[in-house]
Amino acid sequence: MPVGSAPSVRPGIPARTGESPNRRPRPGRAARAERLAPYVLIAPTVVIIVLLRLYPLLLGVNFSFTGDGDRDGAAVGFDNYRELLGDPLFRTALGNVGLLVALLPVAVAIPGLLATFIYLRVPGHRLYRGVYFFPAVLSPVIVGAIFNLLLAFDGPLNALLGGLGVGPADWLGDPDIAIFTVVGVHVWATFGMALVVFLAGFATLDPALLDAARVDGASLPRVIRHIIVPGLTRTIQFVFVTTMIGMLTSMFGLLFVMTSGGPEGSTYLPEYYIWIQQGQMNRPALASAASTVLFVIMLVVGLAQVQLLQRSGRED
Repeated sequence: MPVGSAPSVRPGIPARTGESPNRRPRPGRAARAERLAPYVLIAPTVVIIVLLRLYPLLLGVNFSFTGDGDRDGAAVGFDNYRELLGDPLFRTALGNVGLLVALLPVAVAIPGLLATFIYLRVPGHRLYRGVYFFPAVLSPVIVGAIFNLLLAFDGPLNALLGGLGVGPADWLGDPDIAIFTVVGVHVWATFGMALVVFLAGFATLDPALLDAARVDGASLPRVIRHIIVPGLTRTIQFVFVTTMIGMLTSMFGLLFVMTSGGPEGSTYLPEYYIWIQQGQMNRPALASAASTVLFVIMLVVGLAQVQLLQRSGRED
């Protein structure tokens, strides 16, 4: 080899380590890292859920099989659950859960229809978007205090009804209508979030379908039934489940401020019953049993959501 000439590298033979600083990793190592990357990324979330959610849940379920008072810490089997089923207040709470399920379509239809009007750009739609969402930023305690004044027996609403020749109603003191009043206030205070979800779902609709419906002269009910509802199937399912979860777990503030579970226990819900047993009756084991029952209800709702989504995906 002549003096001063560069060393030749034979084709097909990789250069030495010192001669190739940008050497690529082996394909097997890259594939292994790619497979492990998702698990590494979700590991912190899984650890947090296990430590702060699942572990306390298991402790609560285990605690529900122990006694209170003189039998504190002793295993009592299903005694707490039998006591729950024999408690009229808890049966009322479960009955109110059934009422919430029956009222759920109304609670979903209200934000759905309002979102439809906003999407179709009715006059003032920009203003309505902010007005409808505003109650969602208010604390349940504030909302409850406001409606306590509005719905008082000598309050503005009854005064307005009296001016129209309609007798006053005891909105919060009549056992037959108090739960409907509280649920109505809850829907008013929370439907703004569902409305935002519906508006996000409308962004996925094909505008050409609505334009074709307008050209064909389709009425608004037909557009909603044949275009909007089929196009927002998954959004509707999501709003159904989240609204139901909110009704079961987010009404404590309103119940505490507006009715305190009354009158005659007619507005009890499981979460309020749990608070009463834990905070006032000093029955933590019984409260744990009620929490377990509420968890089972929520689990059934969650599984129903998964089933509906999977069925919708197969149909698509």
